[in-house]
Amino acid sequence: MADAADSQAARERREKHHEADVVVVGAGVFGCAIAYALANQGRSVILLERWMHEPDRIVGELLQPGGVAALRELGLGHCLEGIDAVPCYGYHIVYRGDEVAFRYPSLEKDGEVIVDPAGNREKYKQGLAAFADGHANGQANGHAKDAGRPEGRSFHHGRFIMQLRRACLDHPNISVFETEVTATIKGDHSDAVLGVQTRTKDKATGKKDPDCFFGHLTVIADGYASIFRKELLGTTPVVRSKFYALELIDCPFPPANTGHVVIGDQCLALLYQIGTHETRALIDVPNDHPAAAPSAGGARGYIENIVLPALPPHVQPSVRAALADGRIPRSMPNSWLPSTKQTRHDGVIVVGDAHNMRHPLTGGGMTVAFNDALVLASLLSPARIPSLSDHAAVRAAMASFHWRRKRLTSMINVLAQALYSLFAADDWQLRALQRGCFAYFKRGWTDEPVAMLGGVLRRPTTLAYHFFSVAFLAIWLHLLDLCGRSPLGILMLPLALVQAVLILWKACVVFLPVMAAELR
Repeated sequence: MADAADSQAARERREKHHEADVVVVGAGVFGCAIAYALANQGRSVILLERWMHEPDRIVGELLQPGGVAALRELGLGHCLEGIDAVPCYGYHIVYRGDEVAFRYPSLEKDGEVIVDPAGNREKYKQGLAAFADGHANGQANGHAKDAGRPEGRSFHHGRFIMQLRRACLDHPNISVFETEVTATIKGDHSDAVLGVQTRTKDKATGKKDPDCFFGHLTVIADGYASIFRKELLGTTPVVRSKFYALELIDCPFPPANTGHVVIGDQCLALLYQIGTHETRALIDVPNDHPAAAPSAGGARGYIENIVLPALPPHVQPSVRAALADGRIPRSMPNSWLPSTKQTRHDGVIVVGDAHNMRHPLTGGGMTVAFNDALVLASLLSPARIPSLSDHAAVRAAMASFHWRRKRLTSMINVLAQALYSLFAADDWQLRALQRGCFAYFKRGWTDEPVAMLGGVLRRPTTLAYHFFSVAFLAIWLHLLDLCGRSPLGILMLPLALVQAVLILWKACVVFLPVMAAELR
């Protein structure tokens, strides 16, 4: 009875007085996850969202296996059901007309990746047939099953978000308010954040009235366009390109249940199924690219003239149909934002995309978010910090959070940025590395790299090993090209050695600064 009475009293404080243990700003991926995790610990939580209607975004639609596992550990695995989510079992890369497909690797019971180097070379010689054979045993909900291997999911972003929000609305320790957060509230005698100011729409008059919400801890999770990032973190995202999005209807693109990456001479596109009939196409358009200039037709001109010819012939009709309305496709900036240690501001933390972003090419954003929610909830648990008003304890927890999360997030972030540099190559050294990367995959050396992409392998040293293995394979292929064309090729050896050094230097320039930023 006492617990029920306490729960009711906490609900009344949230709804009448707008007071709680935690105020979470933003009911997106991270906001819902952390609100639910903290509420499960018995915390009283207020969740604020500017607009509770179903969002219509073009990213946040692919959840890697590591993210699926984290979502289930949070108790939110049911949110993937009933939204026509499509299982994803691996990747399919189309590289200038050539192609290779590879699956997420099998795992041991303790989660270790099963690597089969002896079998991979022969297996991948079979090409796409190997992938198809892996799905031959059984069907469920119209989608191929691959027993024993990790499974990702792809879906309509808005449907998934609404499932997360419904889970929060149904939780007895969470009160959800539709209101626009405008500023933080600080005390008269300290700089500690006490809560947030908002504007709440009066349903009777339609006017927005001032409002306030208070908590021992305010969690800012207001997304990639955060209005609090500059004030609280002092950081700014780096944007090199935009993803322009198309929705393709009934688009044939075998093999099924994969993320497709198409690499052309000047283009990069990512395609994955988000429903029974819908496939998302995300087309990367670099900033200030001449082929996307207004005089060349802008983004539409770039897609029609550069990207469309590089796509497989069976995909092109669906892309033309999606472009038939004559509109400029919707776009999102592709941002890189290294994480920042948060021990300066008492009473508030910034998390999710407001805190750390990576290029969405590898679909790692939601995996990072759910893993971060697990780590943060563990560090803020009542067993460790009975009251979140203990600012010193929260600062210590955030110092631990900064480093503990990096075992996974540093790999996902570095992979996203490094692979984008290779796949969107704009000079001869990067194109050599791009070729080496594809050759690496063709040789079947994919189990550990794809496990890292999927968020199920967490060893940064393994990431460095594979990246520089790709670099040395690229150098070897380049040497063969220069010196192996004729009996007199040995005369090209001095030039080949100089270019080998330049390729290795470019690999270092791509990898090391991003890794260094992640290790700060």
